[in-house]
Amino acid sequence: MTANDYGYHRDELYFRLLGEHPQWGYADQPPFTPMLVRFGIEMFGDTLWAVRVPSAVLLGLTALVLAAIARETGGGTVAQALAAAGVFAVFPLSSAHITSTSTPDLLVWTGVLFFVVRALLWRRPWAWAGAGIVAGLGLWNKHLVLLLLLCLAVALALAGPREVLRSRHLWIGVTAAVVIGSPNLIYQVMHGFPQAEMAAAIAENKGGESRAALLPLQFALPPLPPVWIAGLVMLIRDSRLRRLRALAVAYPLMFVVVLVTAGQPYYTAGLLLGLHAVGAVAVERWVTGRRGRQALAGGTVVAMSATAVVLSLPVIPEKDLAGSVPAEVNETIAEQIGWREYVWQIGTVWAGLSAADRDRAVLFTGNYGEAGALDRYGPALRLPAVYSGHNALHEFGPPPDSKRIVIAVLDTPPEALGTCTPKAVLRNSPGVENEEVGTRVHVCRMDRPWSLAWPELQHYD
Repeated sequence: MTANDYGYHRDELYFRLLGEHPQWGYADQPPFTPMLVRFGIEMFGDTLWAVRVPSAVLLGLTALVLAAIARETGGGTVAQALAAAGVFAVFPLSSAHITSTSTPDLLVWTGVLFFVVRALLWRRPWAWAGAGIVAGLGLWNKHLVLLLLLCLAVALALAGPREVLRSRHLWIGVTAAVVIGSPNLIYQVMHGFPQAEMAAAIAENKGGESRAALLPLQFALPPLPPVWIAGLVMLIRDSRLRRLRALAVAYPLMFVVVLVTAGQPYYTAGLLLGLHAVGAVAVERWVTGRRGRQALAGGTVVAMSATAVVLSLPVIPEKDLAGSVPAEVNETIAEQIGWREYVWQIGTVWAGLSAADRDRAVLFTGNYGEAGALDRYGPALRLPAVYSGHNALHEFGPPPDSKRIVIAVLDTPPEALGTCTPKAVLRNSPGVENEEVGTRVHVCRMDRPWSLAWPELQHYD
């Protein structure tokens, strides 16, 4: 219902651009999400709605998997409904609405946890193969699932049951994950592990911020913190779930790893949703036969879900976003506003060039969102081709050497772009801030071949 409201998020514009260049992998990610966006466009047309529908379907599947985890751990109808409601939190809803790598990753992580629960709790050894297949498919989207597998392996060694580490079925699952995920892993090896380089850049640039936000966000990522905490306690104390205690141990292990490595605070979200599904069983037992508790639990779920919808989805008219709480607390909202106007402002700089310079001009941006916006809206203004050195866009190569005029969307153009003259300062859409965003547009005249300048323009963040 809200897929067409606001506009593209900068990540969606980037995925759309990557999808035009199919590869086994990219410098900053595997190919699944860009190809998912490409699939939506091929099926439904080059529209915002087409980009977002596949991601919404994946979130719906995640809700079903969460309900299945609750059922496997002894939950009835109430527990399964509460478990499925785990997707009605700010992070899952925001991720699925704008189409991000996190939405498929949530499905992958909860899918792995479902098969792990079946393998451990119900002694279904072939479920390890299912976990391996899901993890292998997940490697086509993000390598983050390796963090889950590592923490689960260490947790099994610490909390047991240790005998499963010697099970041939578990190693069949490991083999399946490696074989299925190998094409993108091979890509990383052959290209010198660019994702490791990018991860190091993110840790350097945002490490302090990520560490500071990690603990608070553990209580904001799932919809109801008491539910996942109840799941953690239940795994430790309930004798019927003794064989699942490794899941409880895996969470603090993961928290420490993310903290030490300065990973993004949302890296724990998939495991937290799994704990939420287990905790839903505890909540069901707590409310059974007690109408007061049922009313309290039901009202809390409705209130928290409604809050998440307001903070995540475009339910507030764009003209009323300025100064609103959702725009202040959820940066994904602001990053959906104003891209068409942004491109129009850059277009005025291009239109101000002489006819000869326009024929020799290209666009260059320092940010993949700007490049994606220019690729999406630029053709309607007859703007030239866009290039960038940001993340995977550097792989697509430099412009032809005949293109000596560069319209650079950068605060400070590097020397590699030649002699640059500032021409404009871009503004946000009036719907959010109506103020200068600090990004300047320069017109640069190249004084050397692109082949020499291009290596200096690559950067990750």
